Amino acid sequence: MEKKLMSRKKPSFTISEQLNKYLQTYNRNTKIPVSYDDLLRFSGSIVVYDRHDEDTLWVRCYYSDFEREEIDNSLKRVYLILHSDGRSEHLDFLNVDAIDYCTFGNSKPFRIKVRNVLNDNFTYFYIKKADASRIYGLDFEHILSPNRINFLVNKDTLIEEHIAGIPGDVFIKEHLPECTDRARNEIAKQFVKFDERCTLRLLGDMRSYNYVVIPTHDFDHVDYKIRAIDFDQQNYEGNLKVYQPHFFKENRPMVKMVSDLLQDTSVEQYRKEERSQVAKRLITSEKRFRMLIRSMMKDRVSSDQNVKTLRNQLVAYTRDIRFKRCKTMGHILKTALDFVKRNYLEIE
Repeated sequence: MEKKLMSRKKPSFTISEQLNKYLQTYNRNTKIPVSYDDLLRFSGSIVVYDRHDEDTLWVRCYYSDFEREEIDNSLKRVYLILHSDGRSEHLDFLNVDAIDYCTFGNSKPFRIKVRNVLNDNFTYFYIKKADASRIYGLDFEHILSPNRINFLVNKDTLIEEHIAGIPGDVFIKEHLPECTDRARNEIAKQFVKFDERCTLRLLGDMRSYNYVVIPTHDFDHVDYKIRAIDFDQQNYEGNLKVYQPHFFKENRPMVKMVSDLLQDTSVEQYRKEERSQVAKRLITSEKRFRMLIRSMMKDRVSSDQNVKTLRNQLVAYTRDIRFKRCKTMGHILKTALDFVKRNYLEIE
């Protein structure tokens, strides 16, 4: 099933001059003391296993003594640029505990674990090869979702903050069976909203390991949110189903829960709520969105065949013939979001 849904490998797309200008305007572009290629110079590695002794597909990297000190200091400076004002007086309080590398997926990221030596609190951030479609995905997430996201770009290097939560596949396997009826209803509702949001903004490949479930403890219950953590498949594939999480087999337990617990009228209500929220975010972030989407409309972030296939499927799905005029993925996304905004304003 997966082979029919998605292409085997997505190519990387370079950052255009117009996208780079957008990144500079909104303080996403900055100088950093280490690049992705610098981290590739590791001299050895060992496999990282999880608590069940299963291969995580990450390897822990080791560097020569000569390079390790320089790399550690550079990574600590990157952490301070990402999370603070970048000043170096706090460097002595930080330690780089691990540098992990993953060959799985398109971005082949490095995961950096940084610990505060004063209290042993730690966090992660990621260093990846910069890819234009991924950068569009990150910033559209910032604009169109209820979440804010922190990332930096320097030439061909992308720095991303860690998004905390329980990986969807782990949650489905280990936590979902223990959830109360009330919790399962809440999770079903949030999956419907998440599914709708991904479809509206054309974020693809939301299999269970590409999103996290975030439990939040209120005074008498636990709320749940679902949040994307992988933005590699922003507007690349031509198959509309790739942008609809309920079509992936990894999400079948979620889909079944929605079917078992929610009436069709409730599902439609939650979808309308999410469309309204996206429309409101478009209106309040109009200037920023307009600059970003204009850049994407001129950019090449997919193949001509994928553009043609997706626009034809969207015409059939929405019955909006405006999609027929779309020449790029950026134009398709703008038309899709204009459709959402226009319907919201008509209701208002």
